[in-house]
Amino acid sequence: MPELTQLTPHEGSITMFTTVWCGYCTRLKGQLTREGVPFTEIDLEDSPEHVAFVEHVNGGNRTVPTIVFPDGTAATNPSLAEVRARLAG
Repeated sequence: MPELTQLTPHEGSITMFTTVWCGYCTRLKGQLTREGVPFTEIDLEDSPEHVAFVEHVNGGNRTVPTIVFPDGTAATNPSLAEVRARLAG
């Protein structure tokens, strides 16, 4: 499993774990793009080495979107408002 520090984004940005078939992921990506919130997307289908991390932070579930914030905390399927509030600090 990759170390959390390797997945922690730069200040003001997020790391988002997704899949291509996830409607919630598509919606959040569109909202983030429209609002100019920078993010790095990691598709679990293309990067299966990250599945264990997503399952770890979600109690064994492979739930997406899973977001990692610059402070190293994670959230599952957050709203745009929650992402913006947590980035604002």
